Amino acid sequence: MSMLGIIGGSGLYDLPGLEDVVETTYDTPWGAPSSPIITGTLGPTKIAFLSRHGRGHRLSPTEIPFRANIAALHQAGVTHVVSLSAVGSLKEELPPRTAVIPDQIIDLTRLRERTFFEHGIVAHVGIADPFSNVLREAIRPLAEAVAPKTQVGGTYICIEGPQFSTRAESHLFRSWGADIIGMTAMPEARLAREAGLAYATIAMVTDFDVWHQDAEDVSVDVVERVMADNIAVGKAILTALAQAGLPPVEPEIRDALAGAIITRNEAISEEGRATLAFFAPRPAED
Repeated sequence: MSMLGIIGGSGLYDLPGLEDVVETTYDTPWGAPSSPIITGTLGPTKIAFLSRHGRGHRLSPTEIPFRANIAALHQAGVTHVVSLSAVGSLKEELPPRTAVIPDQIIDLTRLRERTFFEHGIVAHVGIADPFSNVLREAIRPLAEAVAPKTQVGGTYICIEGPQFSTRAESHLFRSWGADIIGMTAMPEARLAREAGLAYATIAMVTDFDVWHQDAEDVSVDVVERVMADNIAVGKAILTALAQAGLPPVEPEIRDALAGAIITRNEAISEEGRATLAFFAPRPAED
């Protein structure tokens, strides 16, 4: 059965309206996730909510236990993951309060564990299209109905952080044609694909980074001024998605590990076999 995992970013630490709420603390082979997972139902959809930065926003982007987060959601039975993220805009036509549903990422992170497969097993999982197109299309009309402006498609630059960009970097990213900049979509998207989970991001614009001559440079103060509006829009989109029900997971995502293991079977370590068993494909959802 389908289950929606929601990863709450900056400002989103819960999802009102859940019924039959249960809080569970997980301990995965990759450690504990950022927070306990809150499960419940919203309309016809089972929900699992995780706070990416932990309660009280205590984890910097680099400190987020991305592997444990995705593993815990998988362990909870999640089939789809939607993350809500605060981002900066790299384009004039994407002002603050715009909802962007990106289709591509450029990963500039440097210090994060980005695969489940190591220590005696190697998996080369395809991630040419890092977001689920089916899930993105399901989100599109829901975002267009409530956001002041919505862009479906675009490239997300993911930097290490926690510092914001230099002005030179911001102009460089614009020259690459990128649309938005944030700190958390990677390696989240990579790991979701390895786990066979349909993944999409609702990126809510808070600022113009530091490239815009007529706008304030990004700062915590600038971000917080529009955060409440953005969180309200994000919650409305997520609630509408849960009420509408989830689309099927694309077979190429659900079966992403099929054919990705390059290690010869007899050479796979016990730890590698345990990882394969942990992420064994589930039957197609109803």
